[in-house]
Amino acid sequence: MRIDLLTLFPELFESPFQHSIIKRAIDKGLCEVHIHNIRDYSADKHRSVDDYAFGGGAGMVLMIQPIESLILTLKSERTYDEIIYMTPDAPVFHQKEANNLSMKENLIILCGHYKGVDQRIRDQYITKEISIGDFVLTGGELAAALVVDSIVRLLPGVLSDETSALTDSFQDGLLSPPVYTRPARYKGWNVPEILLSGNEKQINEWRERMSMERTRKIRPDLLEE
Repeated sequence: MRIDLLTLFPELFESPFQHSIIKRAIDKGLCEVHIHNIRDYSADKHRSVDDYAFGGGAGMVLMIQPIESLILTLKSERTYDEIIYMTPDAPVFHQKEANNLSMKENLIILCGHYKGVDQRIRDQYITKEISIGDFVLTGGELAAALVVDSIVRLLPGVLSDETSALTDSFQDGLLSPPVYTRPARYKGWNVPEILLSGNEKQINEWRERMSMERTRKIRPDLLEE
């Protein structure tokens, strides 16, 4: 998989992709992450990328030209499955979408900033818009990093135990059950005896029951869906 990130602040991506599972995926050649500075594609001698909004109002808007030039350059080199725009005024990202995107080959992710991008970019080039929640960040970089992380960890060979991702929260529409490790008894806080029984059938039934109970208590909306 190849992911191209379009941003005004490339340095914000330096740390997220230099550690842990994502770095391991990149080092193993399972994923390529390329970061592009939108300013490098500005036709303006001052590398301008934003301007005031038509009609007035506070805040600046990202201009068409630099973004279009960058997108067209990338599209001239390969075919992209999706061109994604990170923006709060979009459908909220979920695990099913992460699963779907993990099966793609080439993705572009455009990070919004200021008041957003000129609507014509969204109309002409964007194929999918993603929000990570009903709140606003200073830019789309952190949101894009979260989406990349959620996608890359699902790629075959990234996790040491590929079945681990299948038991994550939301994969079956429920929250995950509680998990425990050694020691079994600590300061009077004990692991449920069923998990120590070795009875796989009963353990799975307990986990299913706990998943349902936790979902009903914490995220009842998932059960409604």
